Amino acid sequence: MIALSLAEIAEVVGGQTYDIPDPSVEVTGSVVRDSREVEAGSLFVAFVGERVDGHDFAEAVVAAGAVAVLASRPVGVPAIVVADVQKALGALARHVVRRLGATLVALTGSAGKTSTKDLIAQVLQHKAPTVWTPGSLNNEIGLPLTALSATEETRFLVLEMGARGIGHIRYLTDLTPPKIGLVLNVGTAHIGEFGGREQIAQAKGELVEGLPTAEDGGAAILNADDPLVRAMASRTKAKVILFGESGEADVRAENVRLTDSGQPAFTLRTPSGASDVTMRLYGEHHVSNALAAAAVAHELGMSAEEIATALSEAGSLSRWRMEVTERPDGVTVVNDAYNANPESMRAALRALAAMGKGRRTWAVLGKMAELGDEALAEHDAVGRLAVRLNVSKLVAVGGREASWLQLGAYNEGSWGEESVHVSDAQAAVDLLRSELRPGDVVLVKASRSVGLESVAEALLAGGTEGEVAAR
Repeated sequence: MIALSLAEIAEVVGGQTYDIPDPSVEVTGSVVRDSREVEAGSLFVAFVGERVDGHDFAEAVVAAGAVAVLASRPVGVPAIVVADVQKALGALARHVVRRLGATLVALTGSAGKTSTKDLIAQVLQHKAPTVWTPGSLNNEIGLPLTALSATEETRFLVLEMGARGIGHIRYLTDLTPPKIGLVLNVGTAHIGEFGGREQIAQAKGELVEGLPTAEDGGAAILNADDPLVRAMASRTKAKVILFGESGEADVRAENVRLTDSGQPAFTLRTPSGASDVTMRLYGEHHVSNALAAAAVAHELGMSAEEIATALSEAGSLSRWRMEVTERPDGVTVVNDAYNANPESMRAALRALAAMGKGRRTWAVLGKMAELGDEALAEHDAVGRLAVRLNVSKLVAVGGREASWLQLGAYNEGSWGEESVHVSDAQAAVDLLRSELRPGDVVLVKASRSVGLESVAEALLAGGTEGEVAAR
């Protein structure tokens, strides 16, 4: 964080200082909520969780180097006490962002946010120092913490914004007002919470509504291939830039293809020229993500050649997202278990089919959460797609939703041993260990709550019976 005195922080957040002998002492380190991340000069933010109260760690974090605690009650060590710690954290982020000379880029969408954010960050790093959201910490706590990690040297701040309902993204844009706003897509992720795709579009479009006007440098970057996203152009006074495979897109892909290993290649065309891209990531769905990143970079002054070079060098920065590892025996494990929704599940299956040409393919799939009334139909459709893509074996893991996956496969024509329903992750590991052969490709994917990353980790690490349950 940029250096601020405790007195200034207290004024910004509307707090009172306790046990602070010298209010001119500055926070020169990171702002953290995890006591294990404290370093010299840190400000520790004490949240009260369901199982852990951050206030209980106050003495320990000060002993470890924190200069103070942002708290909701006095804790016997230097502290700034506020009525609402979350609101205070947001106010501090807003203050710091206003002081920064950085350009803020915010993005949202139903699928691909984290992968696209990682691509944008890696491309912009080629131009100037960039700070970005780690992992998918994209809510009212993670976003301000990311903003507060920027320093005086930061020129680009890339922030992923998630939403669980109407008004959430508006709140986040108020905390950290972006100059460039990117909307990737409107899908069915969290449709059970929102009630329909139109409501999801309403929530995601709050991002472009919060942008500056075109005259003030605001830019809305929208997916030309998604009608609900493209319609958001009417909701902003910012400059509108379209990306996609549509011929009307300002930044588009031509001659899209997959390499023999399943990595996308295409010609990137921008208003400033064209250049060829061959990505290190897996799956054709990354083309759209790459175009979104390219549109941001082009708006910020990078040439087509610079963007193409950066995209071709970019890798995956976040764990368990199409993480491809080959075992010594030639079995390839694709760990995409961080999360799942119908769009990302279909993309992962198509990537598996492309990677597995001439090889046996396994789709180890579990529940897609928060689909509401659409859950049965969407799980059924994924099971059917696995059969249409000639996946060698579908392993559906878990309870009711897994049975729907297998039912879809059965109804599509998987009547032999092409699909199986197992009760849990350990059963899936036992099955795979007994049947995998050198050269097989295994995709592991489900919603985060299912925890199927343990299957991928067990396949890569070996180990003993019961290890998945232990994890």
